[in-house]
Amino acid sequence: MLRIGYVRLREAPLGSEPSPERDASGDAAQDAADLRAAGCQVVRAEEPPQPGADPFATLHSILDFIGSGDELVVGRLDYLGASGRAMLAVLERLERRGASLQILNPGLSSRGPGGQALRAALEAVATLEPVGAARSRKPAATQEIRALQRAGVGPVEIARRLGVSRMTVWRKLRALEPCGG
Repeated sequence: MLRIGYVRLREAPLGSEPSPERDASGDAAQDAADLRAAGCQVVRAEEPPQPGADPFATLHSILDFIGSGDELVVGRLDYLGASGRAMLAVLERLERRGASLQILNPGLSSRGPGGQALRAALEAVATLEPVGAARSRKPAATQEIRALQRAGVGPVEIARRLGVSRMTVWRKLRALEPCGG
């Protein structure tokens, strides 16, 4: 059984390099030491992503690599994702690969009866989150909407092409109409 530790680093202040001494919990170096003390043969750190890059690239590569009987060990549950849905997705990927999850703080594992409780808790949190909460929407550019309308594209098609709601398109078009009347 391979135990793989995973820790996240937070972004460093402008002009300095990321450091394992700085993360959201205050001490990633301590987290890495805790993972090694917990028996992790491998410890991987997630560097702060470049703009537009996958913020969980290292985690995803671990999930692609991890094998049956192996265990992913993290210091904190929130290292697995920004939402309950994301954390549940990681747990499901591990289960599909025959691997397990251990969280050092507060001492949870996906093995045994505690695993059922962990899954139930993540499912409960995920159901309380609004659908698409983790997805960020780009604002619809009024000029793009106007250009598509002038080209003869209808509001429903404009919304589909720009990935915005129909109501957004209607509001933007209404705001463009001359006042009076």
